Amino acid sequence: MTAEVSQKLRSDARDNRERILAVARAAFAAEGLDVPIREIARRAEVGAATVYRHFPTKEALFAEAFAEAMAMCSAVVEEGLAAADPWRGFCLVIEKLMEVNALDRGFSRAFVSRVDYFAADRDRTLRLLLRLIRRAKEAGDLRADFVLEDIILALMANEGIRAESPEMRAAASRRLAALMIQSFRANPAPAPLPPAVRLPLSTR
Repeated sequence: MTAEVSQKLRSDARDNRERILAVARAAFAAEGLDVPIREIARRAEVGAATVYRHFPTKEALFAEAFAEAMAMCSAVVEEGLAAADPWRGFCLVIEKLMEVNALDRGFSRAFVSRVDYFAADRDRTLRLLLRLIRRAKEAGDLRADFVLEDIILALMANEGIRAESPEMRAAASRRLAALMIQSFRANPAPAPLPPAVRLPLSTR
């Protein structure tokens, strides 16, 4: 095999892998982990064997597709912990997690995923979140009965936003985050909300 042919094969394999990942990311984000490998292969215009050659299991494909999202989770929480003001750090994390989730529906699926490939990153991120919550409570700003699952509830509610454009989803998410943050505060004080966004009233 000539060097030129070998290079072409490597390039084709790399292109296939990137296309599979892009299709899988979109499919898992929109439809969950139940999307069959054969359907992902069809949408990526490759054979199922090609998918399995790059990713031996669906869980491996899911983990690779959302590795960047998991890394972003950790980075956002670390940024919040680095803030001098515990409450401001907590608010920053809620705002950023919800805004990113509004633009990338796969974000929350990766965040709450139980896929073993994510175990180490997920557990580390959850430990950081618990530290963030503890700091905000100790500062007297976060209500005492707040629990980690309340962040998951906020993300789940945020994922339900339906808007006509990514910009409108992000704007609606900022308003929802402001409402959530006010409800999380130990001694909530009325504060101006971000502008309201016109959303479709139909559930269809």
